[in-house]
Amino acid sequence: MPHPAPVTMSPTLAADEALIRRRLAGEQVLSLAGGEIGLPVLPELAERLALAADHNAYGPVAGSPALRAAAAGYWERRGLATTADAVVAGPGSKPLLFALMLAVGGDVVVPVPSWVSYAAQARLGGLRPVPVATRPGEGGVPDPGRVREAVLLARAAGHDPRCVVVTLPDNPTGTIASPATVEELAEVARELDLVIVSDEIYCDLVHDGARPGVSPAVFAPERTVVTTGLTKSLAVGGWRLGVARLPEGPLGERVKERLLGVASQIWSSAAAPVQAAAAWAFAEPPEVVAHVAACRRLHGTVARAVGSLFTAAGAELAPVRATSYLYPDFEAVRHHLDRVHGIRDGDGLALVLGERYGVGVLPGSAFGESPGPLRVRVATSRLYGESDAERNRALCAADPLRLPWIRASLERVAEVLTDLTGVSVAPPALRNRP
Repeated sequence: MPHPAPVTMSPTLAADEALIRRRLAGEQVLSLAGGEIGLPVLPELAERLALAADHNAYGPVAGSPALRAAAAGYWERRGLATTADAVVAGPGSKPLLFALMLAVGGDVVVPVPSWVSYAAQARLGGLRPVPVATRPGEGGVPDPGRVREAVLLARAAGHDPRCVVVTLPDNPTGTIASPATVEELAEVARELDLVIVSDEIYCDLVHDGARPGVSPAVFAPERTVVTTGLTKSLAVGGWRLGVARLPEGPLGERVKERLLGVASQIWSSAAAPVQAAAAWAFAEPPEVVAHVAACRRLHGTVARAVGSLFTAAGAELAPVRATSYLYPDFEAVRHHLDRVHGIRDGDGLALVLGERYGVGVLPGSAFGESPGPLRVRVATSRLYGESDAERNRALCAADPLRLPWIRASLERVAEVLTDLTGVSVAPPALRNRP
């Protein structure tokens, strides 16, 4: 009897739980590991959820008509013509991505580095992940030339790649692939008959609204599935609601039919009260637009400040253009880290930061890289405060870096990096501030 695919805890969730246990034990820890967006729920959104509490029927598998129409409008405003019939909702974009892999079938090309669950989900579905490196500074989209090579090699070996997953903007690097790279990937996908699954959960968290990412659906609309949700832009990860936009045409119809079949057997329908609240949010009333803009400003301000600390310590860091994630590379101080701390790889670096300094980060190996590189993923979204009152102040502050709790976190990061690298690090954003 064949053994089932190995199942391990998501590294981000495992890191969060470990830090919570340490904090409850009285230890001083700084959580820079998990992807939770540490911000309060928009009050008007919470009201919509409460008003829908009596919605207790299953509802359509694809999602309520109101939610699908609102999601279609959301994509229309971003330049992607969409009908309500092309939208499928699920209990979070994470299960939607897994269901899409099952619906498309075949092996799955994944970027390296990439979000921790893509390759794991492929294996859970009995599929084979095909890792392909991204271009420097263009995380989330595998190098199109290397995609072509990897797919042709895999098919020559008897494998069956049918899908390529991309992330725009990227987790773990906080970067955005250029439109030229995305267009090149679209051409390769068309040439090799690949379905593109574009995870765009972070698309509303691009720091500079004048330079948004460009979806592969612009260049290959007939073969691109786009997913998103409320988890990151509105900080409601616990609500679990995601939506997928299926392409028009025969391929899209086949994928949608299979996706609905998978959904009907696994989750039946997303929670009805959450769908009602999400329909209001995806319609983007002024309250939502203003709230997301405030979140985006806060993420950008704090991520840039933390990034400056890592670069001051000698780490290489691509400019962070979106999200609250950084992906610093400590190769330039490798000799010091080895000689003083016995750190020889990314796993060791993350271990020392966590065990010795109480700073939780994730190594590059959690995102599909080999352990050798001295790269870690840093998430800054837990630095906004310990209470909703503090977090709301951070959202409203003209200069959140002046808030005592955020300043204290930045100073702690600076102290740790100074001791770790031997380079004196002072938070530049805090100089000459009272």
